[in-house]
Amino acid sequence: MASRSQIRKYIAYWFQLGKKVLISNGQEAIRPQVVISGDRYSQEFEECWQQILSFESGDCYLEGTNQTIQELLSPEWDISSCARCSMPIPSHVKGMPPECCPCFDLPNWPDTETPLPREPICGKSHLLGICKRLLSINQKENIDTHDRNSENEEFKVS
Repeated sequence: MASRSQIRKYIAYWFQLGKKVLISNGQEAIRPQVVISGDRYSQEFEECWQQILSFESGDCYLEGTNQTIQELLSPEWDISSCARCSMPIPSHVKGMPPECCPCFDLPNWPDTETPLPREPICGKSHLLGICKRLLSINQKENIDTHDRNSENEEFKVS
């Protein structure tokens, strides 16, 4: 079963590639111009997400798919990666996989030359993680160097 956060991420990734969400059987299409703003989703994206979840909007579909967002939130669906482009796609928990990925109508996709869609990143947390990894590598190198020096001293004493 896909969680709300997985569905939200799925929609955000496809918005970044220019896909729209069709509301009320295709009578209205929405897509925020800006999806990510710094370390979070943009206010415009959040407003679209709330509109998608609203019962007043009726059935909402990602452009190029047949499943409503409400269906995706049911236990019958999960989000997995497309074998062709690695983007998130809906898949039945039981039964046949989806007929195609929403990328089928995107020209020149997958494109390995451009950055892939992503989630917002907290820069401070990301940098702290890098610092921790560098410190652990540095500490490991210091321990290895100390061990080698200790071994060399043992040989000199003998």
